[in-house]
Amino acid sequence: MSLKPSIAKPTTQLTAPPHAQSIPRARGAGISPMSHVNDNADSVNIPNSSSPAPINNKKPSSSLTTVLVAVGANLLIAIAKTVGAVMTGSASMIAEAAHSWADAGNGTLLIVAEKKSVKPADRSHPLGYGKESYVWSMIAAFGVFMAGSIVSIYTGVTEWNAAETETDYTIGFVILAVAFVLEGLSLMQAYRESKKHGEVLNISALGYVIDTSNPTLRGVFFEDLAAVIGLVIAATAMGMHAYTGEPFWDALGSIVVGLLLGGVAIFLISRNRDFLVGHRVTDKMHHYVLGELLAHADIESVSYLHLEWVGPKKIFMVAAVDITGNQQENDIAQKFEDIENQFRANPIFQEAILTLSVPNAPVLKLKP
Repeated sequence: MSLKPSIAKPTTQLTAPPHAQSIPRARGAGISPMSHVNDNADSVNIPNSSSPAPINNKKPSSSLTTVLVAVGANLLIAIAKTVGAVMTGSASMIAEAAHSWADAGNGTLLIVAEKKSVKPADRSHPLGYGKESYVWSMIAAFGVFMAGSIVSIYTGVTEWNAAETETDYTIGFVILAVAFVLEGLSLMQAYRESKKHGEVLNISALGYVIDTSNPTLRGVFFEDLAAVIGLVIAATAMGMHAYTGEPFWDALGSIVVGLLLGGVAIFLISRNRDFLVGHRVTDKMHHYVLGELLAHADIESVSYLHLEWVGPKKIFMVAAVDITGNQQENDIAQKFEDIENQFRANPIFQEAILTLSVPNAPVLKLKP
């Protein structure tokens, strides 16, 4: 081949595993992985196919572990904040209680999203159920986060002109301090996972979590980030109320927390919408797959390449290629099936389909 893929590890090419010929055309999520794939698939590392990585279907994913930690923390925090809100009557504490109940509900829906998205492909859903994750994540962002936002803003508005009262915020500050520690631990769990994947792609943890195809990790990360910021806002508002004796500070804190929640909700809804309507992969991933196709001994050129996310860490590929030499129709069909199976053996490809390029079609080339 005159063109070679420009990748970090040019020696790790797609290699057909021994069982590749038996993989069905519509491969479901249950196929045993023959390679390790970095989340978000901006790079793909494919080890020697003779030593496939073992699969353990009983082991929970790191994203599911992250969301379980977040839900557990939020339930405890929500109960504590509710008690604090009743004891102090603080508008900011009421907003924070609504925030934590919203977070707990959001986490529960994210668990549903994680479970439903891994169902294997079937006759009615040949590309699998990966987009279920974006549907449930959007429901969580729209329903739960917006509900928390509305409650917080409404509480702040109604308490804005409240009469000044003597209030002891000691218990409130204690609860907020404990909540800060728990929320911080949950945020660090999400941050560590994002940083681990981001380092592989040479991007920051924040950059990774914004772009990742995994809505569960993104939801938990921004939920916890908003929670930590919200706690600082609530503590500041309560402190200013206690210091000045002006209750509008407490009401202002409730409104700001509500606006924060609304902003997070709008962002998450927008990102889930992007993936639901069809979100292309990154240029780096596109370049990598094109390089793998061009490096294949049976492919002369590629005139069309479509790569689209159809679920968390699941890509649908369609490519138009020209086969080397003058081969018979039956031979070409078998070559296509063999190459497709090599991609299907990689767990990040939900489906791979090849077709012949039209005569004299412009060919795609690798950028230097």
